[in-house]
Amino acid sequence: MTTPNATVRKVKRDLAVRRTGRFGVLLSPIVVYLFLWLPILVLVVFSFNDGNSVSTWRGFTTRWYENIFAGTISAGTEAARFQTELLLKAVRNSLFVAAVATLVSTAFGTMLALALARGRFWGRRTLDTLFYLPVVIPDITQGIALAVFFNIIFETVQRLFGVRLVSGFGTIVIAHVAFNISYVAIVVRARLAGMDPRLEEAGRDLGANHWQTFWRITFPILLPGVMAGALLAFTLSLDDFVITFFNAGVGTTTLPLFVYGMLKQRVPPEINAISTLMILASIVLVGGSLLLQQRGNRSEGA
Repeated sequence: MTTPNATVRKVKRDLAVRRTGRFGVLLSPIVVYLFLWLPILVLVVFSFNDGNSVSTWRGFTTRWYENIFAGTISAGTEAARFQTELLLKAVRNSLFVAAVATLVSTAFGTMLALALARGRFWGRRTLDTLFYLPVVIPDITQGIALAVFFNIIFETVQRLFGVRLVSGFGTIVIAHVAFNISYVAIVVRARLAGMDPRLEEAGRDLGANHWQTFWRITFPILLPGVMAGALLAFTLSLDDFVITFFNAGVGTTTLPLFVYGMLKQRVPPEINAISTLMILASIVLVGGSLLLQQRGNRSEGA
């Protein structure tokens, strides 16, 4: 038989467990966000550190950003000027690759999304499953697979036509397009899922053919999703390291590869400033992508 004291102790224990659970529910998101963002926050803070050390705080300064924009790194030696030239070239390479890959992947990703959402053809279910693979498989697996694929293609072309092909901008762009198509298709398809098909039916009932219906009704409604997918693709291409590392050639060093090469030699203070600028650009692009999707959803709801 349970005594009153035992019942009171059980109630107090249950209340303590509930309070602990509520505290854990509130604390766990904070711990997760600290785990994710604290290293990035430390990097951003030390990008304003007035000292050559990237681990010891010496005071506030903006000179590392000034060095980057002025075209110098760590006070003007020949090696520093040479590294600055390489840095600017790497930035241009990254922007070129990201721009071309974004244009191609946005076009193909939009067509793929339309085909999967509107088309009725043999193998549609299989394609619907396969196009998620670049999103879920590890980057290193995709990078190695693409490198092996390009190697087979290069050997085949050389054996058949005697033309020697090497890795370069072409292989990097194709590799970036290969994984960006799926991201664009996912974003555009989500936009298509919220689109009222009766709008297209009304256009055809009023005499518009399929081409006119697409350009005057479907595409304007899809445009926020297409732009959001393009911004996401540009961000992923600009930041990619692993896949680019396996498919880059001589003279095609992108900014992530350049930063990795700098870390192997030395850790200049400008590295934190460069990384901060890359993080800022990624946040702006992803934020723009989300904003476009939200505006598109609001306009569709209206």
